Amino acid sequence: MSERIIHPGRAWMRFGVMPLAGVCLLAACAAQPSGSQNTHGKPSTMNHSEHSGWGSARDRALEPILGARESDWRCGAVIYHIFVDRFVEPTPEELEAKRHLYPKPKVLRSWDEQPKPGRKLTDVGVWSHEIEFWGGDLVTLRRGLDHVEALGVDVVYLNPIHAAYTNHKYDAQDYWAVSPDYGTREDVIALVEDLRERDMRLMLDGVFNHMGRTAPAFIEAQQDPKSPWREWFEFGDEFPAGYRAWYNARNLPEVTLENKHIRDQLWNDPDSVVRGYLRDGIAGWRLDVAYDYGFDLLAELNAAAKAERPDAWIVGEIWNYPEEWLDSIDGVMNFHQRRIINDLVHGRITGAQAGRMIERMIDDCGIEGILRSWNMLDNHDTERLATMFPEEHDRMIAQVLQMTLPGSPLIYYGVEAGMTGGGDPEMRGPMDWDALTDDNPEFERLKRLLEIRGGSRALRIGDMRLLDTTELLAFQRRTDRWEETRFIVINASGKPISEVVALRDSKLMNFAPLIDEITGTEVTIRSGLAEFTIPAKTAWILRPREEPTDEYSPYKRMR
Repeated sequence: MSERIIHPGRAWMRFGVMPLAGVCLLAACAAQPSGSQNTHGKPSTMNHSEHSGWGSARDRALEPILGARESDWRCGAVIYHIFVDRFVEPTPEELEAKRHLYPKPKVLRSWDEQPKPGRKLTDVGVWSHEIEFWGGDLVTLRRGLDHVEALGVDVVYLNPIHAAYTNHKYDAQDYWAVSPDYGTREDVIALVEDLRERDMRLMLDGVFNHMGRTAPAFIEAQQDPKSPWREWFEFGDEFPAGYRAWYNARNLPEVTLENKHIRDQLWNDPDSVVRGYLRDGIAGWRLDVAYDYGFDLLAELNAAAKAERPDAWIVGEIWNYPEEWLDSIDGVMNFHQRRIINDLVHGRITGAQAGRMIERMIDDCGIEGILRSWNMLDNHDTERLATMFPEEHDRMIAQVLQMTLPGSPLIYYGVEAGMTGGGDPEMRGPMDWDALTDDNPEFERLKRLLEIRGGSRALRIGDMRLLDTTELLAFQRRTDRWEETRFIVINASGKPISEVVALRDSKLMNFAPLIDEITGTEVTIRSGLAEFTIPAKTAWILRPREEPTDEYSPYKRMR
């Protein structure tokens, strides 16, 4: 049961009481002001009173920090990740008009087929599944934006769109040109404009560490030692392929980023690849294999992007501990946190261990960089969520953490449909639009969690405090207002757990209730502590509620 509420630039669902398997979402029963908006275009939960200036010294110190985060579109944004070839099916007429762009040995598949591991094609130097295509492009993609917008997404991120030989396009042939099977630079600009009208932004995938063996520049450089492209690559007998290749993959010759002249063409010069696309209207870049750049080159690229667009979002694919990388770029794809969540859900670490690891990561990195980092569970290089966690309650716990830990959640297309997929290329199947129904629990759960996150200032931009537990994972997200506080409590184990936990919040009053918005279950605060008795494989998102009264409120002079 739901009531549709229209807000400027967004369509939202206000849900009634509906059970959500394995999750208790605890929230105030009092309705929030319907007209209040935050910078992400989401309904605000703030109760502004005429005495909103009252607060503690810590509140007043935190207020400008939170204001700066709210004005920064990158903090806590929701990203939707699209593999362009597999997102929206072309019509038969559209496919026929571009069939010539897939010459043999390339193969066009039908939308009801799934990608499967292929065989090595020695004559072209790639695997057969790398040159199987489904025909999606930048024009068809735009037909799927109503769905993306309705989820409450802030940013659309695309896998590489530059000219390349394979379907994944991590083997660039020309950085400046859009792959013909995807469209043109004009199609990119049209997509930017379409997203802007929906209050969303576009980010692209930058693959500047290596190119493809079929790139005309590489072919010329390999054949002619005097070619101006020769400086782009490193040739020599010390390399098994005769040239330096990424991970010794012969199809991916590395670019000599040590050469500043090359870096100028890629990101420093006004007409460089990075700055040119930013000038076309994209909002930032995700950098493939960013760990290969090193700290200094990443910082240089970041500075160049900021020279073109001061609020550009530069995020790196970093599988390492994120701390020092955040000195060079705005954010990381947080694979470190992803591993912690994975180990917690699979029972390899306890909730308390997971909490300590996450707290130390945030302490080491600083929360500002973490807020601009991507909270990811799956993507084009990993197993899909439903394959990684076959049990629904495990997926629920992982997604609750994705939506409530500091950071920017990355939604890989098709997770809302419950799509499955193992290793490469199975995780890159065509979007299953038929599965997006109201009786699909994967779709309903994701919408629900996105709605809760979108309505919570604390979950988007708030600080985090770890709570002291023995087995549970419990933490607080907080702002400068008591009613915005959220407590997340996770029992990832296979048994019920009961723990008394100190809430570490000076504003929450004695005997104040924490209310389950779905079932009405209460947890009562007593002297700053609460007893959590939580079933196995369950997550709670708790928020405080002030008891309605005409006579007395302990919060009357509390911000």
